[in-house]
Amino acid sequence: MTTSIATPNRRSFLLGTAGLVASAAALRFPTPAIAQAAPFRVGFMLPYSGTFAKLGEFVDAGFRLQVESMGGQLGGRPVEFVNVDDESKPETATDNMNRLVGREKVDVVVGTVHSGVAMAMVKVARDTGTMLVIPNAGVNEATGPMCAPNIFRTSFSNWQVCHPMGKVMHDAGHRRVVTISWRYAAGDQMIGAFKEGFTDAGGEVVEELALPFPEVEFQALITRIATLKPDAVFAFFAGGGAVKFVKDYAAAGLHGQIPLYGSGFLTDGTIEAQGAAANGVRTTLHYADDLDNPANVAFLKAFRDKTGKVGDIYSVQGWDAASLIDVGLKATDGDWSAREAAVAAMRGAKLDSPRGPLSFNKAGNPIQNIYLREVRDGRNAMVEIAEASVDDPARGCRSGA
Repeated sequence: MTTSIATPNRRSFLLGTAGLVASAAALRFPTPAIAQAAPFRVGFMLPYSGTFAKLGEFVDAGFRLQVESMGGQLGGRPVEFVNVDDESKPETATDNMNRLVGREKVDVVVGTVHSGVAMAMVKVARDTGTMLVIPNAGVNEATGPMCAPNIFRTSFSNWQVCHPMGKVMHDAGHRRVVTISWRYAAGDQMIGAFKEGFTDAGGEVVEELALPFPEVEFQALITRIATLKPDAVFAFFAGGGAVKFVKDYAAAGLHGQIPLYGSGFLTDGTIEAQGAAANGVRTTLHYADDLDNPANVAFLKAFRDKTGKVGDIYSVQGWDAASLIDVGLKATDGDWSAREAAVAAMRGAKLDSPRGPLSFNKAGNPIQNIYLREVRDGRNAMVEIAEASVDDPARGCRSGA
């Protein structure tokens, strides 16, 4: 891990570096003027290697792009970064989080992708009072039973993105479905949310298939699907695992025979590698590649100009994380130690996001549209709004924020 100030060139923009200023636990500066003069220290705890490496890279890139668009500042303060590769390993998450909070003394931690890692981060954030912004992991507890005023999410909850798909699939005429996912927090919760929505609509989940994260030997489970002959399949996988599953599903001859649906992560950031096997796959997510709003058009152009790549939901979530922190800092004239005012401003934020209108509930979870998308010509094209302004129920949240 190295440190550098946020004046990103192409390499630093994509790979990340850096570090500086005030402990997120203490968050005390002598005066606002000194606070404004000091660089604002952002700690990235993301997967830069392993199954979710591309996802972490794009979160990082989107955040940095937004900071660059604001002149290398957040709330008027220059920004520095500290990067830690969490490798999607829950067993090292607490140590990595303590490193950022204790030794590196960051002002805010931004992370992560893997839900198991995120839960360890949430615990440290609650124990230390560190401001935490989650730019991907959807584990329900983070903005449910483990909610706290210092914890925000600019992504989604696992319930939020999958529950609307239940009604969508039932409305499409499917009555008997099979689900398949990795067996870990995100997989269990996304399948549970879909099942809740589908059974409430009158459908039946005839079998729930799963394998341990991050295994990708799908053949036996795909054979089981062929034997069961359901009306459709709902799947949750992401990253490299999603690429292999979609290709294996098509190779087994099920593409076109048993319609494949999923959470948006099945095809987001993976379409290019999936190729023709992804055509026709339908998913629900809080973003579609062809959303025709000014914020998205401008974002996609800026992202391509900077990176040479096509922006996706992971980069959007990073972009919005920077936007949200900027709201908190601006509300306090750059004084991050004015915690209550910063939190109030962030809870009340209404962002013009590339994904569409974005606001936040009492638990710090986004309120946002969930879109039905279909893979067409290598893009997650929007079919319709599956459900507008979806607000996670924040079950178990007792925060007064």
